[in-house]
Amino acid sequence: MEQTQPAAKRAKVETKHKTLLEEDETPSVFNPKYRVCPYLDTINRNLLDFDFEKLCSISLTRINVYACLVCGKYFQGRGTNTHAYTHSVGEAHHVFLNLHTLRFYCLPDNYEIIDSSLDDIKYVLNPTFLRNEISKLDQLQPKHSRTVDGVLYLPGVVGLNNIKANDYCNVVLHALSHVSPLRDYFLREQNYATIKRPPGDSMFTLVQRFGELMRKMWNPRNFKAHVSPHEMLQAVVLWSNKRFQITEQGDPIDFLSWFLNTLHRALKGNKQPNSSILYKIFLGEMNIYTRKIPPVELDDAAKQQLLATDEYKDQVEHTNFIYLTCDLPPPPLFTDEFRENIIPQVNLYQLLAKFNGTAEKEYKTYKDNFMKRFEITRLPQFIILYIKRFTKNTFFLEKNPTIVNFPIKNVDFGDILGMKQRDKDLKETKYNLVANIVHDGDPKKGTYRVHILHKANGQWYEMQDLHVTEILPQMITLTESYIQIYERCAES
Repeated sequence: MEQTQPAAKRAKVETKHKTLLEEDETPSVFNPKYRVCPYLDTINRNLLDFDFEKLCSISLTRINVYACLVCGKYFQGRGTNTHAYTHSVGEAHHVFLNLHTLRFYCLPDNYEIIDSSLDDIKYVLNPTFLRNEISKLDQLQPKHSRTVDGVLYLPGVVGLNNIKANDYCNVVLHALSHVSPLRDYFLREQNYATIKRPPGDSMFTLVQRFGELMRKMWNPRNFKAHVSPHEMLQAVVLWSNKRFQITEQGDPIDFLSWFLNTLHRALKGNKQPNSSILYKIFLGEMNIYTRKIPPVELDDAAKQQLLATDEYKDQVEHTNFIYLTCDLPPPPLFTDEFRENIIPQVNLYQLLAKFNGTAEKEYKTYKDNFMKRFEITRLPQFIILYIKRFTKNTFFLEKNPTIVNFPIKNVDFGDILGMKQRDKDLKETKYNLVANIVHDGDPKKGTYRVHILHKANGQWYEMQDLHVTEILPQMITLTESYIQIYERCAES
């Protein structure tokens, strides 16, 4: 009996092996990896939304999360008694996608599905761009794409959801998505995937979320004509220590300044101008000349004596800048003959005169007064102008409604360069507007919208959260501009 048992076992194994070989010669139904799934027609692409945080809708864990492709909800696990398994049995939903590995499975049978008809779902979850595709974004006439519902949209010109009060973030994200070198850098994840960072450094998630958002905004195969920045903004709330909220209105210039500097640090940038893509694009240089003003109550002799000391001589500080703050002249106090407020206007070049190296401005501290003048020594590739509209005092926040008149193209920043630098950079001082952020309404209850230029077709678009409309360039100059981004002319 002991001698015949191995022979019987061997015969049984050989028979089983022969059966498997016969099955593998034909299209296999039993091979667990290539099994044909009968439930693919139950997938509902209209309900799929990969813009939210990748966490289980029941346990809120981020580990091993699957998306149900029938109802769009997220669940953990695939094995028996996991949330995804229970959902598949209870609701008869069978097709799931692992949000990390991008592999498809059929539950509760627990076999992998490999089918090329699912590639569009994989691409929506993780859009990828080749170098030659990126290089053509601003050159070739853009093609409209069609969503699952048949709605036409233009990649790069898609609305962003306003979750509650995050329009101040949306306008900044829209504007940055049309800064070409920044967009091109973040569209390819390979550009920043190899950056060395210390173990446990989770701040880098902000870089990854911004890259994901850029790829989704420029995705030519979206299932819907808008994108939700939910996952990106959750990272912002976390890494700003709740300084910027989704539920409370904030200031776009505060968010823009914090966001650019935090991204720069996360990309391991330092004080050197070329240490990160952010500084390469936006960093300019200036000299700040400061002189102390003698107290008013002193007589002329005492003032002259003070001015002769080192403390009251001009102090020069060489510094960098990400954006330039332009001060508006105070609005008129009186109304016109029709008892309506006069809306004043000012030329952009008048605001830029602050940086010509000769114009002085007084700054007060609690005990001393200073006169400062600013001289630009190097202009960056992209200039960000912040037009200071809001004034805070002890009692209230006041808005200056002055309209700034500015040209859309060929704005010459040469007049604000220092004399030494002006001769060198004479041909590189003309800039074109690429983004214009506008504030409407009251200082506290107002809303933000943005105008952006799609370079490929030369068309301007107005974007306010989900609303996207074409706009004439002439209409942009009539708005209460708050933040502007200019790009150095390519012809120079």
